[in-house]
Amino acid sequence: MRRNARMKKNESKSLSDKIIMYSMIGVAILVVILVGLLMYSKSLSDEVRDGTMSLEQMANIAGNNTKTEENTESASTEMGKTVEEMKNETNNTNATNTNTNNTVRDNTVENTTNNTNKANNATTNNTAKTTNANTTQKTETKKELTFIKPVDGEVARDYAKDNLIYSETLKEWVTHLGIDIKAEKTTVVKAAEAGTIKSIKNDPRYGLTIVMEHEDGFQTIYSNLLTSEFVVEGEKVEKGQSIGTVGNTAVFEIADEPHLHFEILKDSIQVDPNIYMK
Repeated sequence: MRRNARMKKNESKSLSDKIIMYSMIGVAILVVILVGLLMYSKSLSDEVRDGTMSLEQMANIAGNNTKTEENTESASTEMGKTVEEMKNETNNTNATNTNTNNTVRDNTVENTTNNTNKANNATTNNTAKTTNANTTQKTETKKELTFIKPVDGEVARDYAKDNLIYSETLKEWVTHLGIDIKAEKTTVVKAAEAGTIKSIKNDPRYGLTIVMEHEDGFQTIYSNLLTSEFVVEGEKVEKGQSIGTVGNTAVFEIADEPHLHFEILKDSIQVDPNIYMK
């Protein structure tokens, strides 16, 4: 019984040793296979890289050969030209450059001439315009206003600035800075010149009075009026237009017959109306 037990024990141990030995052999074989596969894979990668480098080298070599052939062909072409051909090419190039320079120079001269002519024409036109403007301005400046008599009638009392005249109303000798034109009451008074109605007022000395403004600093004054119903202040009036009627409202001339007291002022100074009335 003991011998059989011992034999069974030895057989079991021997079997275990065999299993362990076979396992180690299997592991060793697997390791060898893996190492072999790794080495093979590396070898393939090196071969692929070497093959790629070879293709790139071949492409570079082909490119260099092409450039060499082009350079060789160009050099051969240049060397194959004769001396006469080289001279002709040089002459043609010089002729082309000369023509180009002449064209540029001609265009430059033409442009300069055109610009000069334009500038001269512009200067002439401006000068002519300035001359015309100055001539027109002088003509307008020389134009003088001419006044008509505001009413038809005899001058009862004339302009007197440097000498005295006797006033029936004031019973004394006084100056008279206008003219008195005889006219019946309600006689229509006309504008002596075109202008604007500056004011319509009751003057304490000369009664109902209309003052008109004209060009070039002139003013006309119409006093001793009965009415001024035809115009209003600020109205523009034409020469000869009706502006009022003759009355007898001037306190300083109440003793005189009905008349129109008429004055002309130049730059706010009374002047002789006889000089400007035509």
